[in-house]
Amino acid sequence: MSAGRGTQSLLALCGGYFCCYVGTGLAVKYFTQISAHHHLSQLAYLIQNTAGSSFLVFTVILGLGWVKGVRKIAMSRRSWPVWVSGACTAVVIPSTTLLYLLPISILVAMVIMRGSVIVISRGVDAVLIWQGHLKKRISWEEEAAVGCALLAVATHLFGLKPGSFAFLRDRAAVVILGSYLIAYAIRIYIMNRYKNGVGSLEIDNRTYFSIEQMGSMLGMLVVIGTLVAIAGISGVVTGPLAEIRYEVLHPRLVPMLSGLPFAGVAFFSVFIFLFRGRTATFAGVLNRVTSLTA
Repeated sequence: MSAGRGTQSLLALCGGYFCCYVGTGLAVKYFTQISAHHHLSQLAYLIQNTAGSSFLVFTVILGLGWVKGVRKIAMSRRSWPVWVSGACTAVVIPSTTLLYLLPISILVAMVIMRGSVIVISRGVDAVLIWQGHLKKRISWEEEAAVGCALLAVATHLFGLKPGSFAFLRDRAAVVILGSYLIAYAIRIYIMNRYKNGVGSLEIDNRTYFSIEQMGSMLGMLVVIGTLVAIAGISGVVTGPLAEIRYEVLHPRLVPMLSGLPFAGVAFFSVFIFLFRGRTATFAGVLNRVTSLTA
């Protein structure tokens, strides 16, 4: 691919990612805070949105025929890292939505998540360089972006004004963010090993995306199915478990359609991270700044 065409492809991916993330942020606030007719609790929105986005992604994979490539290697032992990446995605998807639902603004949530992922991307590059899997040099512009990300995250986690939401003193917030960051670190490392030709797995990006999303869907089905089963066996009628069971057994079309922009986010995000010829740091900065701007 020529440099010009490569730049155009990156800009197109970023444009799609930007539009989908605007839709994602608006959908969260509309269904949980603005709409009277379709108002949902935070947990109900999480279930409906996640179900809708996963179903839509799987529909696109089937509709475009990408599953053909999956059948050839999905059961191969060489493909297990992609399935692990999918399991990490199963953690990233709900934790992203949960972070939006904390009593902080969309912008603050985005700064914390996006800035942290930029720092993680730089860490992944450092590991790959140490392992001898990455020969590219990290440019000073990329290093500067990592520094800005560190400063932005530290400002919101440690420099909060009196009376504002104390993120690090809220156990739920710390667990959600910690799960998000650990899952993303593993996922980005696996993506960049594949992108840099490490190992014997040779597949195109569409097949990688398909397997990862299938792994994500299976992971979420196992978790949600287990919770629903526990709720049914224990006979709970109130509380989070009862609400999860009710939402899973009573899908709602309009709230599920809120998953449409998030399905687009999944597609564009993965393809930006998998764009060849770039470091994890570059892809992380491009990906996260685009979503932060949205």
